[in-house]
Amino acid sequence: MIASTELEIRMKPKESDDLDESVLNNVQESSNPDVVDNDKFNLKRDQWSSKLDFILACVGCAVGLGNIWRFPYLCYKNGGGAFLIPYIICLVTCGLPLFMMELALGQYMRIGNVETWARLIPAFKGIGIASFVVTFQMNIYYIIILAWAAYFLVMSFTSTLPWSHCNNAWNTDWCFTQLNVTPVINVPSVLANESTQGKTVDAVIEFWERKVLHISGGIDEPGNIVWELAVSLLVIWILVYLCVCRGVRVSGKIVYFTALFPYVIITILLIRGVTLDGARDGIYFYLKPDFSRLLDPQVWVDGGTQIFFSYVLATGVVTTLSSYNKYRNNFYRDCFIIATFNSCTSFYGGFAVFSVLGFMAKEQNVTVSEVAKSGPGLVFIAYPKAITKMPISPLWAVLFFFMILLVGFDSQFVAVEALLAPIIDAFPQYLYRKRNRMILTAVYCVVTYFLGLSMLTEGGMYVFQLFDYYSASGLVLLWICFFEAVVVSWVFGEERFQEAAEMMIGRRFPCWFFMCWKYIIPVITSAIFIFSIVSFKPLTYEKTYIYPRWAQAIGFCMALVSMSCIPVVFIYTLITTRGTLRRRWQIIFTPLLQTHQISVKE
Repeated sequence: MIASTELEIRMKPKESDDLDESVLNNVQESSNPDVVDNDKFNLKRDQWSSKLDFILACVGCAVGLGNIWRFPYLCYKNGGGAFLIPYIICLVTCGLPLFMMELALGQYMRIGNVETWARLIPAFKGIGIASFVVTFQMNIYYIIILAWAAYFLVMSFTSTLPWSHCNNAWNTDWCFTQLNVTPVINVPSVLANESTQGKTVDAVIEFWERKVLHISGGIDEPGNIVWELAVSLLVIWILVYLCVCRGVRVSGKIVYFTALFPYVIITILLIRGVTLDGARDGIYFYLKPDFSRLLDPQVWVDGGTQIFFSYVLATGVVTTLSSYNKYRNNFYRDCFIIATFNSCTSFYGGFAVFSVLGFMAKEQNVTVSEVAKSGPGLVFIAYPKAITKMPISPLWAVLFFFMILLVGFDSQFVAVEALLAPIIDAFPQYLYRKRNRMILTAVYCVVTYFLGLSMLTEGGMYVFQLFDYYSASGLVLLWICFFEAVVVSWVFGEERFQEAAEMMIGRRFPCWFFMCWKYIIPVITSAIFIFSIVSFKPLTYEKTYIYPRWAQAIGFCMALVSMSCIPVVFIYTLITTRGTLRRRWQIIFTPLLQTHQISVKE
């Protein structure tokens, strides 16, 4: 329970918010051995220098590659405009309430994600650890996309795009470049056998697979490191380090560019796209409503999982970012601003993508469905191919890949901050010092860089897909979100959380949010989780290469490592707590809120 002195101090009206903050931070609980008196170290935890810094950081993190390469494809695939119905329903019932909850928790606890859950309900510290593991795995593979994009960007600074012709050393006899010829195969050249000989392979595909990836025959053929990509990854990690090493006061200024400038480029690409021949057909396919698709459960699953991915829920990122806010910050308003930016960007970006895909379909004399792709296939094959037929194609290639870099870059360095924050908060007397923080950040970036090299070998693409498919999959995020909603609404309790909101912003949560946290989110996440398991399909590459069983087993272990944290930590906490079983149960389910204001000094 909240200490009565702290509750009285919080609830008492103040003439100055700064005075209120200082009083709150001086509340002491000397009986708790975990409390660190940072006053004697002359240390303080970082804070956003302005409210706009925080909003743009959240926008930059939430508006990621999924808005560009996943949402438009899902919208087209699942009934066009009709897909907006399950998307909006999942947003209102799951995405927005969970996003609001994580914002409120971070601002209320004002500490890293792991310690937030440890102090909220000690028995469920595993929720924070599970999010920590997911973020760690995600930081290893997500940045690989930026390394690919950076390589494409460098190769775009030429008078003739190298993927626009077949006169390169890496091209084979089956290479073709005419847009009016439909490619017959789309398999890695090393996987081609006698039955595929004599059939054509697109020049863009050969550039992607033979020049960029140097792709091998499978995950069991790792081959050598592609050093061009290794250098590209090194440059990206150096930039990430420079953004993160000095804390949120510096990274909060960088997001002004990385979060806002992509909108300028998307707008430029949209204007160019809608002027192309066939753009109308592409946009029509993107939005054409097919309400019969709403009867397919997969459509609702796609809508729900897209919300969890897009709003970076269950990763600890949102909680960490909001923990740097002032205690009285209006997170309620921020939630709706960020959500509006995120969802509108997904919808807006779809017009830019499908206008170009419509042009490509027109040139090839095929339907949009035959050129529409999701994921890396859109960014590194479909879109670059369409660019080759635009006037001044290198210019559009530079703009496109620069946008991809910016969209992914702020998501990456914000996720790195979310991973470092729990470590820094665990050792404030050492790591709140700028010099020590910079050393920790450098060590982490170096270690993660070398781990990422496994995805830049000739078999690295298979490793990348294994990470992407399992480590931060929908199953993992659904599992964590289920426990977040249940623990906050049922274990921590509605009245406690309402009091917390009232202390911070002077108002309580609407009843709708607690209905979602208590009933709707647990039901929806459970239903999607079960359906995803029942309809699970083993991972393949381009529908031609089937991963071996040992690789699939490694993928399952990646998912289980994070998912098992919640039950394992629960059992460990129960066993290691002293006292009778009843006393242990009482202790691990009692919130430790009386100390959360002490170890984070303004």
